[in-house]
Amino acid sequence: MSLAVYNSLSGRKEPFVPQEPDQVRMYVCGVTVYDRCHIGHGRCFLVWDTLRRYLEWRGYRVQYVQNFTDIDDKIIQRARLEGRSWEAVVMDNIQTYFEDMDRLNIKRADLYPRATESIAEMVDFISDLLQRDYAYQANGDVYYPVRKFPSYGKLSGKRIAELEVGASERVHSEELERKHDPLDFALWKTAKPGEPSWETPFSTGRPGWHIECSAMIQKHMGATIDIHAGGEDLVFPHHENEIAQSEALHGAPLANYWMHNAFVKVNGEKMSKSLGNFITIQSALERIHPFALRLLTLQSHYRTTIDFTDESLEAAQHTWDNVERVVRFGRELGFTPQGERDQDLVERFTQAMDNDLNTPQGLAVVFEVVKQLLPERNIHLHGGSLTLEPSTLAKLWRTLLHLLEPLGLVLEPETITPKTILQPSVIEALITQRQQAKAARDFATSDCIRAELLAKGVVLVDHKDKTTSWHWKD
Repeated sequence: MSLAVYNSLSGRKEPFVPQEPDQVRMYVCGVTVYDRCHIGHGRCFLVWDTLRRYLEWRGYRVQYVQNFTDIDDKIIQRARLEGRSWEAVVMDNIQTYFEDMDRLNIKRADLYPRATESIAEMVDFISDLLQRDYAYQANGDVYYPVRKFPSYGKLSGKRIAELEVGASERVHSEELERKHDPLDFALWKTAKPGEPSWETPFSTGRPGWHIECSAMIQKHMGATIDIHAGGEDLVFPHHENEIAQSEALHGAPLANYWMHNAFVKVNGEKMSKSLGNFITIQSALERIHPFALRLLTLQSHYRTTIDFTDESLEAAQHTWDNVERVVRFGRELGFTPQGERDQDLVERFTQAMDNDLNTPQGLAVVFEVVKQLLPERNIHLHGGSLTLEPSTLAKLWRTLLHLLEPLGLVLEPETITPKTILQPSVIEALITQRQQAKAARDFATSDCIRAELLAKGVVLVDHKDKTTSWHWKD
């Protein structure tokens, strides 16, 4: 089975065939950097990070570009509210964005273009649209005439005749007066007093939102890319308007595959500040491990809504704890990732993921492996004899790591073993000292050694007929 993805443009799953056999050009709409990211942002970027990882796991070279919208009404308003420059607001929120994404183990994009770095390209883009009569000027503003693009609405399924006045963006009455048609959207806006602005042949002003991504894609990736992705809230008007601009200019598809992730809910309700259920990534990670949040997200298919509840967060943490335990178990036994894997499990995982990135089914294969390894880990923990042959254990463990890789759920050894300050030889020496103390009935010293090791994450297990064993605290 080859990889198939759901294309929002066609409304069906399609075989994935990139323009170049081994190269994928992928663009994801990024955040408007006026505030910290919430769990909806986290879901979006985590999903597309997983798609990128899976494509790379399958052998593709992926050019992954994700923008920052760093000039916008919300940024200007936040700067005024906080009494700071808009540049300071932007820089602070870009920094916190990277902090949040790094904690979620989201790989850095190959490029993070900022809208304000491509003003010249936007001006050229708009000028070319004017020359082709796909734009018009009005008192310093520049607008796109929606009705001139015959296939407008092909992504969202919206018909021009059904669109309400002003539905394409928020407009003021004076702006409506400048437009030829209420549905037309702004490519360039004349700056108001005190707003950031740039000198152009049209006016001193700033770009409209939609032109930014079209210009940045053209600048960094060319006229046509393989995958354009983002949240489902961007289908209309943002992505619809990107198509209208770019395809009118180039006469070619902007993207061959359009992919969109669904919203999140909190306790059954749409997340919003007005409902008091707005959860930032930062606050979510105060409750659960970043990989538990990642796991929770991947347990739902990216095109279905996720409901974040106390119960789902707690369950995700428990599940991640078990995954981490068996990964650590293999490392404690000295297993290495290189070597034979269970090809049947790998094939079943691949078939699931090839089916429009079906991470719930992919995780079902992962959990099957964890279910086999966890009892062995518990037996080992309590000093019993393992039921599986070491070669079988190693094969399953290597398979697990291989499957966790495209899901972004593999921690580096040093981060999964927080006990690097204590080498096993040191622990064994302390256990020997404790046994000597017990033999001498020096129970105070014995108890002190146990407490010292426990404080450093080492749990001792005494046995009646053999030497004390130990394991890292869960």
